[in-house]
Amino acid sequence: MKQRRLREEVPVELTWNLKELFTSVQAWEDELEDIQAVASQLELYKGTLHTGAIQLANCLEEQEAVLARSSRAAAYARLRFSEDSTNPLNQANSARSGDVMSGIGAAISFIRSEILELPEGTVEGYLKEEARLEPFRKSLYDLLETKRHKLSAETEAVLASLGEVLGAPYTIYQRSKLSDLAFDSVQDAEGVTHPVSFALFETDYEFSANTALRRASYQSFSKTLAMYQNTFAAVYATEVKRQVVTARLRGYDSATDMLLQPQQVTKEMYNNIHDVILAELAPHMRRLMQLKKKVLGLDQLLFCDLKAPFDPDFNPPVTTEEAGQTILDALRVMGPEYTELMEQALSERWIDYADNVGKSTGAFCASPYGKHSYILITWGGNMRSAFTLAHELGHAGHLMLAARNQRYTNFRPSLYFIEAPSTMNELLLAEHILKQSDEPRMKRWVILQILNTYYHNFVTHLLEGDMQRRVYAAAERGEALTAKKLSSLKGEVLSEFWGDTVELDSGANLTWMRQPHYYMGLYPYTYAAGLTASTAVAQLMKEEGQPVVDRWLNVLKAGGTMSPLDLMKLAGVDMSEARPIQSAVSYIGSMIDELEKLF
Repeated sequence: MKQRRLREEVPVELTWNLKELFTSVQAWEDELEDIQAVASQLELYKGTLHTGAIQLANCLEEQEAVLARSSRAAAYARLRFSEDSTNPLNQANSARSGDVMSGIGAAISFIRSEILELPEGTVEGYLKEEARLEPFRKSLYDLLETKRHKLSAETEAVLASLGEVLGAPYTIYQRSKLSDLAFDSVQDAEGVTHPVSFALFETDYEFSANTALRRASYQSFSKTLAMYQNTFAAVYATEVKRQVVTARLRGYDSATDMLLQPQQVTKEMYNNIHDVILAELAPHMRRLMQLKKKVLGLDQLLFCDLKAPFDPDFNPPVTTEEAGQTILDALRVMGPEYTELMEQALSERWIDYADNVGKSTGAFCASPYGKHSYILITWGGNMRSAFTLAHELGHAGHLMLAARNQRYTNFRPSLYFIEAPSTMNELLLAEHILKQSDEPRMKRWVILQILNTYYHNFVTHLLEGDMQRRVYAAAERGEALTAKKLSSLKGEVLSEFWGDTVELDSGANLTWMRQPHYYMGLYPYTYAAGLTASTAVAQLMKEEGQPVVDRWLNVLKAGGTMSPLDLMKLAGVDMSEARPIQSAVSYIGSMIDELEKLF
């Protein structure tokens, strides 16, 4: 039986090079100490921000420098922990980083409080007086929008100092998931024994054509999840309670209103994404799964069969080198500056492909300001992994272009937009592969890859979003979020979407235990929002060509200088209405129509 490797056993070429962020742990520790010293000097501005525009500009510039440095230090600790959460040094440094960041947050919390306490019209006056405040215009106005929700300066400082404590649910969830969960090994139909881990199941076995292996690994996976469900429920309930209580303290109508405000998203926009897609997509997806059941010759379509390959005999293995070259070829349409970033990412060890004990599951891109991006992925050796890599490279290209063109204060856009550039890369990759061959089986395979992208964003993540809506509603009604309650809510979400097309079991109801997104505010639904926008822009690219590409690059470079609605309008899409959402769902339906003909 093949055993999972320890981090030190992984070939170095499969790992990222974090020495480009900090040359050593000691260099990181020295930086942490210096950041704390510099942050403490900001207290000299305490009680002075009302004295004039120059004083505010000086303070905001120094704060920005501290936050940019802090982002790099925090990223290093997070990336080390993500590559191996079982390493005691990584655990200790992750905790230390959290403590330091909380301390810095508390030390500078007075800046936010004092700006909110300035008399009406003062900020507007300051902006006219001092040109150095112009880069902070949007962030200042965004801050003023929260004025009626501010607490006293003392309370804000206390909350900031408790940042690490209040963020504990996510830390506990990740540490338990990555370090404590152990799964029984399983046998496939040929009697070969396979180890099971979170990463192996979610990147390999769940997509396996071997029905016996897929179903056995799912049973092993679900068995372990069930053993920990009460602990995980208590952790998640604490996270939800934190948001609900904070929202009440700040005078928001609900936790949802509080979490949407920094995204600059209305409740109508938020609910539109959920309601339109869930209602209009469900019939198409049920049709797709009925086709899968027929093609695979299954008596029953179980929940663990949803990601089984349609055409297992035509699912060629893909190396990281092959995937990288195909992605590069697909993204050349984006121009030389963007392509150069992609080439660097693929050749200069910005990416961690390895599978090792303690490594974080899923995939993400970290883009510390002033340094290059880092991508974590567990390479599955298939085209799904290639699309995931293209997705994360989309985040890297976006945030690095934004960082090159914007100050730290303005380089990150709203979460509502953040998944548009990443999903755009997936669509460009699919379009490129589709152009390579007219052979029906290849065309069918590419359509399946595109549908995997829509499934990931419009089904997996949007059903998470629907779960969040129900969880927060239950919490605000005062209902206890026990494991039984959470599983019941997830069961309702899945049942309403899939109807009787899919056989749902108790393991399916535990899906709420699998994603860290539940600890990241209202993040899951933004995948659907981003893919809706990128679908529309990709269509415009096909129709109008280079002018749309140029507009898109300008959108990427704009970073967080505009609201998400304005960013999408600049790209040519109006997300304030339902039409782009309905159009994206119709596009999925047309691909399923084509797939039915090809099978």
